[in-house]
Amino acid sequence: MRTTNRHLIAAGTAVASAITLAPTTAFAETDGADHHGIDWRPCAEAPDIDCATIEVPLDYDDPRGATIEIALARKPAADPEERLGSILMDPGGPGGSGVQAVLTGKHPLGADAAERFDLIGFDPRGVGDSTPITCDATLVAAFQSSPVPESAEGFDAWRDMSAATAESCRDLTGPLFDHADNLHTVEDIERIRRALGEGDLNYLGFSYGTLMGQQYAEAYPERIRTMVLDGNHDHSQQTMWEFISAETAAFERNFTEFAQWCDRAADCALHGEGTVAVYDELKERARTGDLTDPSTGEPLDFYGLNRFAFAANQPGAWPSVAEGLRAMREGTATATAQAVPVETVEFPAMAEFCQDWDFRVADFAEWRSLTAGLAQEYPVTEWSPYAGFPLMCTGSGIEATNPQAPLDIDGAPPLVMVGTVHDYASVYPWSQAAAAQSGATLVTYEGYGHTAYGRVTPCLDEAVDAYFIDLEVPPAGFSCPAVP
Repeated sequence: MRTTNRHLIAAGTAVASAITLAPTTAFAETDGADHHGIDWRPCAEAPDIDCATIEVPLDYDDPRGATIEIALARKPAADPEERLGSILMDPGGPGGSGVQAVLTGKHPLGADAAERFDLIGFDPRGVGDSTPITCDATLVAAFQSSPVPESAEGFDAWRDMSAATAESCRDLTGPLFDHADNLHTVEDIERIRRALGEGDLNYLGFSYGTLMGQQYAEAYPERIRTMVLDGNHDHSQQTMWEFISAETAAFERNFTEFAQWCDRAADCALHGEGTVAVYDELKERARTGDLTDPSTGEPLDFYGLNRFAFAANQPGAWPSVAEGLRAMREGTATATAQAVPVETVEFPAMAEFCQDWDFRVADFAEWRSLTAGLAQEYPVTEWSPYAGFPLMCTGSGIEATNPQAPLDIDGAPPLVMVGTVHDYASVYPWSQAAAAQSGATLVTYEGYGHTAYGRVTPCLDEAVDAYFIDLEVPPAGFSCPAVP
């Protein structure tokens, strides 16, 4: 039975995608002054924000060879007279656009830091307005909708599709495709720091942007003023089991919290039904081919059901998740949007992730052992959509040029890491591990969601802003309670 990403309905749509596709930003046709080597110009769609690009080497082993562009967007400090400098920010991904994050207000600074610092977002190499990694859209769509392997034949088909997708990206992109690892991004960050001309770096990384910050701190510890890493990756994980188990454990915990809420809340659509029992019933129907996607009328298998239920990681979506599960149970029809066809698409995540992580599955027997282990360890959800992320590297032919290793940071100033207890993507144990390896101070947000600074609670923002502004490191064990 075929599993497709079109199986997401209603509440599941917003959070189940593991790939970020960044739109393009056009620069306004106006002159701009050259500040410290960066030619800032008002952004076409947001004149109050400045846009620019800088050139960096395509290959840092050949620094005088071909170059690529790195795109930047700058939101000026709200109080120019009290300005302290700039904070460079990346929102994560892999494949997330820092330019779009600044333009749209996603991942803003806390109120105090926004008064004193320019916020500069950058598009990592391969992403958005930087020199992009471009792939055949038909192949990418087919690859993203390929069924999760449940047989040896399915595994072979997945591996072939991975190889074809990577080959199309390499053909359409050129050498950049094989020079997208985080070690190159670290060097790009250093070139941005130099171009800014402000001395030591202030850096803010979310999600995959934390790996950029961690490895920058390893390479250039003496060039950091402040660094805040929110929703950390743990690049010391040596096995694929460690990675996919941690992701599934977070989903299992959050779905269980959702089910307990639904069983207590009289207005939950599944109240009185036994939410876990209903989900078990739906899983069985999905596996026997007796479950239909209400939005398409097509069969919905276990992985499609799982992707929909993944929205339960966000308490704000709990009512609609329950309603969607009831619709599946009853066969109630729902509406869905139609996709718009395109010829090529940016797909940097494959190159970035597969060069940064040495996760490859040898054969179907190994894959079956991994998925069976998840089902045994986490019997309610059995799987997380993020557990499938590393599988895209199998068959790709992409070399892991930045394989995993524990952090080794020596000579950096005090760093601050933020972890959210119920984070379903960059899970809380990863922030704990990264903080322990680096010696960073871990600030904990006790609530839900993927990353927290600048969006959730003044408790967290004020502590982090004091670090950015006055170099006040939060006390050990600092924690902020969950907010609704």
